[in-house]
Amino acid sequence: MGCLAGEFSALRGIEVVKQIKRCEWVGDNVLYQQYHDTEWGVPSYDDRHLFEMLILEGAQAGLSWLTILKKREGYQKAFDNFEAEKIVKYSAKKVERLLTNPQIVRNRLKVNATVVNAQAFLDVIEEYKSFADYIWQFVDNKPIVNKWKLVSELPVTTKESDAMSKDLKKRGFKFVGSTICYAYMQAVGMVNDHTLDCCCYRAPIKR
Repeated sequence: MGCLAGEFSALRGIEVVKQIKRCEWVGDNVLYQQYHDTEWGVPSYDDRHLFEMLILEGAQAGLSWLTILKKREGYQKAFDNFEAEKIVKYSAKKVERLLTNPQIVRNRLKVNATVVNAQAFLDVIEEYKSFADYIWQFVDNKPIVNKWKLVSELPVTTKESDAMSKDLKKRGFKFVGSTICYAYMQAVGMVNDHTLDCCCYRAPIKR
């Protein structure tokens, strides 16, 4: 789980909810708030979740993250809850059916990339025993904790995301440019980019 959904103080036996301060990009959208409060920036070492986020970050290319969040449940149903062992067995007919599914982004390149990435993901696990062991090496196996005051200070790429992108591409992964990789690092807690005034800055706990 991530940061607390609220801060409470007792006043004469009555709990008073304080104003919750979040990263500026979150805004008033409840779906965004839930994602920000419980998942974004929380270190993840679960291979299935790591694969899911890699696919979703790639699916976002050219779109908003909110669009992907709204379709996330649809993705989970369409892609067998991101079980790579099942996805690698998808036939051409299965792919064609997926391209008619309005619950996902119906982009042929992105759907095909999910199947390709599932195989590359399994190849990494065969080599490293877990995808987590592989992916976390790009940050020396511990989260990078930044100290940004403003959202505008956040980078879109770093030397770590550059290295990750280069190696993932070498291994055959698709939709893994450095910008996508950095967004992925933020999402799975490899980097803590909550701003200093955010309620979640000090709170991330590993999944």
